[in-house]
Amino acid sequence: MAARRIEMLGAPLDLLSMAETVAKAEEAMATGQRLQQVVINVAKLVNIRTDPDLRRDVLESDIINIDGTGVLWAARLLGHKVEERVAGIDLMLALIASCARRGFKPYFLGAREEILSQAMAQLRTDHPDLQIAGCRNGYFTAEEEDQIVAEIRDSGAHCLFVAISSPTKERFLHQHRDHLGVPYLMGVGGALDVVAGKVQRAPIWVQSTGLEWLYRLAQEPRRMWRRYLVTNSIFLFLLLGELARTWLSSRKT
Repeated sequence: MAARRIEMLGAPLDLLSMAETVAKAEEAMATGQRLQQVVINVAKLVNIRTDPDLRRDVLESDIINIDGTGVLWAARLLGHKVEERVAGIDLMLALIASCARRGFKPYFLGAREEILSQAMAQLRTDHPDLQIAGCRNGYFTAEEEDQIVAEIRDSGAHCLFVAISSPTKERFLHQHRDHLGVPYLMGVGGALDVVAGKVQRAPIWVQSTGLEWLYRLAQEPRRMWRRYLVTNSIFLFLLLGELARTWLSSRKT
C-alpha cells in the first residue's frame, strides 16, 4: 500500500484513498509506530506558501492527504489520478468507529469546554464500546503545554485528535510528537464543533459540487470570510498560472 506522492502548487500530496489512510492509521495504532497525518485544503495550501513554520510542520508530517474538493479538482485538472478526497472530519469519524471496534483509545485535545463535553457525550452515544483515553479543551498557555503532553502520554492513548485551528495544531503536533507517546497523530480543526452539533456540515450534494466552503461561510461569516474568499482567490490565480504553464510546456513538446 505504498503511497504515491506528487507535488502540486508547491505542496506535496499523498494520493491515498480513505480506506488506505484508515488502514495505515490502524496499523500505526496496532504496532505503536508513530504516524503523523495532516490534510490539505485550499486555505492551507495557500498559507504554507507564506508561513515557513506552517510549511515545515505540514511537510514533515508522514502522510499529507487531499482534503478540500478544490484541491482534489485542481489535482485532476493538472493530470493526476486522484481517487477521492480524504476529508479530515470523515477520517476522524472513521477512525473513532475503528477505535470502538478494535479497542483503541483516542484522546481529544481542543475546542471550548462546553463543546468538548457535548462532543464526548455524542461519541459515547454513537459508540457505546468506545474507550476514551482522555480529553482536554484547547485553551491553554505555552507554559501549560509540557503538563498537557505528560497527561496525554500517561493516558495510554492510541491516537490523538487535536481540534485546534491552524497553524496552532500543526505547531503543537510537530513540536511535541516525539514526546506524546501516541502512535497516531492528527489535527482535526473544528471537527468537534460538528460532532457537538454547533456547526452543521453541508449536505452531500453541496460537498460534491465543491461549494462546502460557501455553506460554511454562511454559518460563520465573520470568522471564515478571509479564509475562504481571500485564499480561494489566491488559489484560483495559482491554479490558472500552473494550467497555463502546463499548456505551454505541452505545446513546446
